[in-house]
Amino acid sequence: MTKESSKIPVLNIQEFRKGQDAGGDKVLFNYIQGERHIEKPHKHDFFVIILFEKAKGIHTIDSVDYRIRNRQIHILFPGQVHKWDIEPESSGYQLMMESSFLEQFAPYFRFSFTNYQNHPVITLPAGSCQLLLHEFTAIREELKSPNALLQLITARSAVIAAIVSKEAEKTFTEFKVYQSNPRLTKFNMLIDEHFKEQKFVAFYAEQLHISANYLNILCKRNLKISATELIHQRVCLEAKRLLQTTGLSIKEIAFELGFKDQAYFSNFFKKQTSLSPIGFREQL
Repeated sequence: MTKESSKIPVLNIQEFRKGQDAGGDKVLFNYIQGERHIEKPHKHDFFVIILFEKAKGIHTIDSVDYRIRNRQIHILFPGQVHKWDIEPESSGYQLMMESSFLEQFAPYFRFSFTNYQNHPVITLPAGSCQLLLHEFTAIREELKSPNALLQLITARSAVIAAIVSKEAEKTFTEFKVYQSNPRLTKFNMLIDEHFKEQKFVAFYAEQLHISANYLNILCKRNLKISATELIHQRVCLEAKRLLQTTGLSIKEIAFELGFKDQAYFSNFFKKQTSLSPIGFREQL
């Protein structure tokens, strides 16, 4: 695969303004009605959250296929790759938000963004779906107002993030574990920040003021994997994204991820995925 053919386009929020139902400088609202297809994967440089009220289809996010169902939230952070096939008679509501706007209500997501990236689709009970529908609709109406208040949109976005986090915690054991173990939450956030240059448990244990052995015990007891495996999962996720979405060579990706040489990176990737980096690219 050539560099050119392995590139995946990065779309800016401005490219969606033409078809918007309502929008401001930092936020766009769109209805999703009927059959929709994205055949070629792409990624955004902005945040997207979609509420499917009634829908069927397949949404592929970071190479994983998720079945679209009624009463679901789908979350896409900047840089995630996606495509979808939405069947006829589907309906949904889509909010697109600049990264700078996301930062204003990000704390209300409560968990590391990596947790949501690993679990980007959440099925909702009827009550929570109605609560979210109310907030989505209220944001749309505010965006259509000639004197729209960004502070009000921020507040309603925070409510959306809080409801989504509450349902994620109910649905996924991983979220419950992080909620009850602040050290693991901090560990996950530290991995997000340092995984490219720091791949040894000792560094993270020092930041958390505990021993590497105790950090490993916490991970195995609560997450059923070792601390090293958690670090490696994050490195592997980023490696897959770079292989799928950039024209970087294998050597360049190895360097980007902090590996000393291409062979070491290739061995690491094959151990994690059973595929070589080249093999992974060729199957895309």
